[in-house]
Amino acid sequence: MKKPLSAMGLSAALSAAVSVALAGALLATGFAAPAAEAASRHVVRANAAGGTTATKAVVRQGHDGGIRARGRATATDGQGNARTVSGASTTGPNGATAVRSGEASRHADGSAERSGSFAASGAKGSVESSGSRSKNADGSVTATRNASATNTATGNSVQSTASYNQATGVTRSTTCYDAGGVVMNCPAR
Repeated sequence: MKKPLSAMGLSAALSAAVSVALAGALLATGFAAPAAEAASRHVVRANAAGGTTATKAVVRQGHDGGIRARGRATATDGQGNARTVSGASTTGPNGATAVRSGEASRHADGSAERSGSFAASGAKGSVESSGSRSKNADGSVTATRNASATNTATGNSVQSTASYNQATGVTRSTTCYDAGGVVMNCPAR
């Protein structure tokens, strides 16, 4: 009988696989590649849980000096369970940065989860967002999303939350703050 990977074991294995794949792609390019070059690596292998593990990493360097690296790994256990982790990082030629990460899993009983986050910053400000969604085996769904943004010029910021469940529907909340952290009216769109 095949033994399924535990959620923590599978997650750790995938995180390590993404890190190794991303590091390999970064080392392959040496970050000294001529303008507008790219390197990628895609590997699929059988794993100890009786399924497969697939990894992919890509690094691109633009002619203007911007760099983007992304990686993804998916593992299955041969019994209907699968988990994917992914991440990406971008640095623009002007120093702006963006990073995202995500994780998704599917289980043999029909349940599934997904979560992810994103952050970016540049001369005009910064933004962060994270969220998750889950579906139980009975089909019930819940979801949450949190986001915040800050304007560099004014110091003003906004925080927003949203949640969903089938019993109550969607609930949203948005609050704006001035540079001193005092609640203020949110500007009209």
